[in-house]
Amino acid sequence: MSTVLAIETSCDETAVAIVKNREVLSSIVASQIETHRLYGGVVPEVASRQHLGSIGAAIEAAIGEAAIAWDAIDGIGVTCTPGLVGALMVGVSAAKTLAAIHDKPLLGVHHLEGHIYASYLAEPDLEPPFLCLLVSGGHTSLIHVRDCGNYEIVGQTCDDAAGEAFDKVARLLGLAYPGGPAIDRVAREGNPKAFKFPEGRIKLPGGGFHPYDSSFSGLKTAVRRTIERLQEEKPDAPLPVADLAASFQEAVARALTKRALRCAEDLGLTKIAVGGGVAANSRLRSRLQEGVAETGIDVLFPPLKFCTDNAAMIGCAAVEHLQRGQVSPMTLSVRSRLALSDVGSLYA
Repeated sequence: MSTVLAIETSCDETAVAIVKNREVLSSIVASQIETHRLYGGVVPEVASRQHLGSIGAAIEAAIGEAAIAWDAIDGIGVTCTPGLVGALMVGVSAAKTLAAIHDKPLLGVHHLEGHIYASYLAEPDLEPPFLCLLVSGGHTSLIHVRDCGNYEIVGQTCDDAAGEAFDKVARLLGLAYPGGPAIDRVAREGNPKAFKFPEGRIKLPGGGFHPYDSSFSGLKTAVRRTIERLQEEKPDAPLPVADLAASFQEAVARALTKRALRCAEDLGLTKIAVGGGVAANSRLRSRLQEGVAETGIDVLFPPLKFCTDNAAMIGCAAVEHLQRGQVSPMTLSVRSRLALSDVGSLYA
């Protein structure tokens, strides 16, 4: 049994958690949404500055909430890749300091591996192999999870990530940032069949379409052109925002569900774990649950609070690596990108 204090600062959330095996003892998230909403998206330098101002208090709050002493903590986990370099540096610097002062092993964690491990927090008995559908603002991937640190990306977006498409479409519809929650709320009042938007299939050189890859850039363009057409036809009429949002959301959920189910069936996997911020989307959840109803496949969702960036998922992954004797050197550096298949390079 291992207990890890984990830090997550890859983008715009300053998060610290303490995790014992797969149990969350504390989870603190200092959100920057209100700050970045002014700009319609994350400003890297602003994010880094806010991490600097929030990290100390977040660490103190996590320790206080867990009511734990430092001698009960076995390691320090931290997101070191991928992400905004300046933001990552704040978290890694803090983690190295704690590791040095308290003589604890350091564990660098891949952010996407953290999202995979978010499902373990809700399903402590979950074990590989399974398929992970990871959908967030920066990533949309189908990942064959064979073991801790052993991952194969079998499908991915060829342009915009699903979460990125939500943000862009929300901007087109005049909705607030972040776009995912805003569209989800408005779509509940709309008709998902009002507009037929494309799923964004990827053509193969020899003909046909890739069974698992997706594209959302064309979908975003289709929404924009529909808005332009409506405004030309009826310049004085208000846009049917709810119908547009519901139809767009339906197209995303349909595309992701179709690809995830086919992939799981082709690989002979009986579990699909969903992670990332878009995993909180209500239509994606219901569509996947409807899709697996007659397949014998189980679909697992993390609690909503662990879908978006948080340190509890980072701590869960760090615990697993620590228990396998894998630790990172104190020379650990941050990287804006690192293939998920190269997770092993983070450990000495």
